[in-house]
Amino acid sequence: MKTYKWAIVGTGEIAQQLAMVFNHPNSELYAICSRNQETAERFGEKYDIPVRYGSYDELLADEAVDVVYVAVPNRFHKDYLLKALRGGKHVLCEKAITMDLAELEEVMAVAAEKNLILQEAMTIFSMPLFDHLRQLADSGKLGKLKMIQAPFGSYKEPDPTNRFFNPDLAGGALLDIGTYAVSLVRRFMNAQPQVTASQMLPFATGVDEQSVTILENELGEMAAVTLTFQAKMPKIGIIAYEKGYITIPEYPRAQAAEIFYTDGTRETIEVGETSQALNYEIANMVACIEGAPNNSLALTHDATALMDQMQHFWHAAKNS
Repeated sequence: MKTYKWAIVGTGEIAQQLAMVFNHPNSELYAICSRNQETAERFGEKYDIPVRYGSYDELLADEAVDVVYVAVPNRFHKDYLLKALRGGKHVLCEKAITMDLAELEEVMAVAAEKNLILQEAMTIFSMPLFDHLRQLADSGKLGKLKMIQAPFGSYKEPDPTNRFFNPDLAGGALLDIGTYAVSLVRRFMNAQPQVTASQMLPFATGVDEQSVTILENELGEMAAVTLTFQAKMPKIGIIAYEKGYITIPEYPRAQAAEIFYTDGTRETIEVGETSQALNYEIANMVACIEGAPNNSLALTHDATALMDQMQHFWHAAKNS
C-alpha cells in the first residue's frame, strides 16, 4: 500500500489544526513550508514534521511530496495552486479555493491536463453526515425540497489590518464564512441556483461585512444566505422539504442533525465526528487520488460561481 507524503504550506491557525489531528492509514505528514525557515523549523518541531522548508520552490522540488495542502491567505491561492499542480503535486486548498470562478477554471484546467486531483478543503463536501442526509433526501422520504436557510454570523475584531477586513488579503465575510453557507445550499439543491437578489453592507475598508442573498433554481427550490462579520448568529442550517425539515446545528463541522416530520414525529441522526472534520477531507482527497470520482470539485465550481454572482450584484448596486 502506497503511503502518501503530505506537505503543508502556511503556518497559520488552520494549518495548525490540520497538523494537530492529521491521521490517515496510508498518509504521512512529511513536510512543512513557510516563507521563513525559522518559522518552518518551529512548526515542524511542534508537530513532529520531519522536513521543513523556508521556500515554496524548495518544497516543489522535493519529488517525495505527493500532496500539497495550501493554507495561505485567499489572495495567494491561485499562484500556489498553479505552481503545485505544474510541479506534479495533488492539491487540497483551504477555502475559498480561489478569488473567483475565472481563477478556479484556470486552475482546474491545469489539474485536468496533469491528471492530478484538486479539491477545496470544504467540510460540507467531505463529512459523512452530509452524505447520509443527502442520501435520505434522494430516497424521497422527505418529498420535494422547498427552502434552505444558511445563516453564518461571526464577530471579528474590527481591525482593518487583519485578514478578515483587509482587501489586500481578500478579506470579507463571503470568501471566509460565506463559503460554508453557499456550499451548504449547493450540497442540497438538486440543480444549480441563480442569485435573484443580494444586498451587502461594507466594512470601512470596502470589503463585505454583512449581506443577505436570495437564490432560486429551475426546480423552484429557494435559499437564503445571511452573513455577518460583526455579530454572532447561530450556525443552524435548515433544509425544508414537503414532508419535514432538517436542522443542522453548527453545520460547518456537523456530526448530528434532527428531522422534524410534518406528522409531528422527530428523528435524530448522528454520523461521524466533528473532531475528525479535517481528516474526512484528507480521506476524501486520498480516495479521489486512488480513483474515486472527484464529485466535490464540481460542487466547489458551482459554489464559486454563486459567490461570483453575489459580488456582481454588489458591484452593480455600488455603480448604479
